[in-house]
Amino acid sequence: MALDQSFVGRSYPATAPYEVGREKIREFAEAIGDAAPAYTDAEAARALGYPDVIAPPTFVFSITFRAAGQVVEDPQLGLDYSRVVHGDQKFVYTRPVRAGDRLTVTSTIEAIKSMAGNDILDIRGEVHDEAGEHVVTAFTKLVARAAGQEG
Repeated sequence: MALDQSFVGRSYPATAPYEVGREKIREFAEAIGDAAPAYTDAEAARALGYPDVIAPPTFVFSITFRAAGQVVEDPQLGLDYSRVVHGDQKFVYTRPVRAGDRLTVTSTIEAIKSMAGNDILDIRGEVHDEAGEHVVTAFTKLVARAAGQEG
């Protein structure tokens, strides 16, 4: 059954603050194989003009994807998450995520489309720091495969 178009534009409450730690940044950079010194060395980050280590650009995915859970778990939306595959992801930054940030995410359904029996859900996650300043916007595309299609 197609997702309800009336959900387009619906925003969900901001998440509780997520505190970005140096160790989490280091672990993430190591996991993706990115040895940029600004991700692990505070002095290297300061030499580049940052107050502390910064996170690789895709680090914020774990925060925004968890926030998008409010959307996919909304029983009124009716999304069958067992049929969902991740279709696309992009980020638009105002500034890098850095150690010590306390970030909140507000998720909004940007679009719902049906194509060949598949539902395509676009979610925008607005990430702000503790002062309310914009840090990054994450755009996530989820595809709920039609029944009978296996991934």
